[in-house]
Amino acid sequence: MKVLTHLIVLMLVTGSTLVNAQAIQEGLTLKEAVDIAIDADPWLTGSRYTQSALADEATAAATLPDPKMSLMASNFPVDSFDINQEAMTQLSVGVSQMFPRGDSLALAKQKKLQLALQHPLLREDRRAKVAATVAQVWLDAYIAQESIQLIEKDRALFEYLVDAAEASYSTAVGRTRQQDVIRAQLELTRLEDRLTALRQRQETAQMRLSEWVGSRAGDGLTRVMPTESPTVPVSTSASEQERYEWVSHHPTLLALDRRIEAMETDVDLARQKYKPEWGLSAQYGYRDRDPMGRDRADLFSVGVSFDLPIFTANRQDKEVSAAISHAESIRTEKQLLIRRLMAELDTASAHLVRLDERHALYADQLLPQMAEQAEASLAAYNNDDGDFAEAVRARIDVLNAKIEGLVIAVERQKIIAQINYLLVQASSDAVRPVEDF
Repeated sequence: MKVLTHLIVLMLVTGSTLVNAQAIQEGLTLKEAVDIAIDADPWLTGSRYTQSALADEATAAATLPDPKMSLMASNFPVDSFDINQEAMTQLSVGVSQMFPRGDSLALAKQKKLQLALQHPLLREDRRAKVAATVAQVWLDAYIAQESIQLIEKDRALFEYLVDAAEASYSTAVGRTRQQDVIRAQLELTRLEDRLTALRQRQETAQMRLSEWVGSRAGDGLTRVMPTESPTVPVSTSASEQERYEWVSHHPTLLALDRRIEAMETDVDLARQKYKPEWGLSAQYGYRDRDPMGRDRADLFSVGVSFDLPIFTANRQDKEVSAAISHAESIRTEKQLLIRRLMAELDTASAHLVRLDERHALYADQLLPQMAEQAEASLAAYNNDDGDFAEAVRARIDVLNAKIEGLVIAVERQKIIAQINYLLVQASSDAVRPVEDF
């Protein structure tokens, strides 16, 4: 009985049996999961195709419309259809070319390029968003996995407690009562129920993770907790200007700037409609000899056409007004996005400060104190000076505290992943002027 109690105390102090270091390192790490998810993300491929399509459309938009050819047989006499019967009869070929209004071609190209230049920024935002999303899912699977490990370790201890209680009760040695045996068995059953629930959570998280990393989600995760930190030291006492500076270079905001530029170009395009559209045409007409056999002169015609945009109140004026309104709506969308990013950063920063406090409290005080209490309760029971239920309750409290400490550590990493997404900065390669495209 004493040997068994010493073994229980040893497990209580150490918290677990020794785990092979190599086994801890094996499994899918968070960085590997993020890299796999980004490499396999079809959205990024689709964005590249869209950017390429817009670049091609820009080239097409800057090209003059195709010239039009015409072939005509004019003024044939219907009585004989003889080409040389009448002087007016001729065979003609013509060509015409339209020239769009003002700078419409250059502006149309510029608009397409501005829309295309959104996509490098949107891809950077997507990579950062995928990293944050995969981190949340990976950490959900990790906390379930590690909670299972903690309970599995303590289940062995509770099995020893059950054996010890049954042995003490069957030999009538000590103060063990039947209700102590039942209590130990009950707690063991509760542990089994918690394990079942945690395995369900782990399987659910792995299925969600498989959306991003495929079959690697079933390989198990590394036992090593990630130790990420915010990319920029954030403070809850930062001024509004400081918080704006932190988020002002976020790829989504810069992508909205590209959309705003495209909408402003759209306004310039609408203003071009006040200018006339020009057309140039040329025609050559062939005439056969007259009935007397004399040559007739062939005919050549050239002309210029243009429209007169003079009724502008219900068309051009409204189109310009509509384009301006669209541009202003995108500016409003940007302001809303800035507010949301700053508010989310404030919330996450405040949450991280409290989690850091709780993490330090659990690591430095609460867990050591609860382990001492559990050891003292078990020692008192072993010396017939304590209650078995109290010893079991103390051990359960230690287990719950360990799991809660794990929850705090994982929640802290989730918040850091969210903060790092909010603080992501667009690279210089993604911010390119239209002239360099």
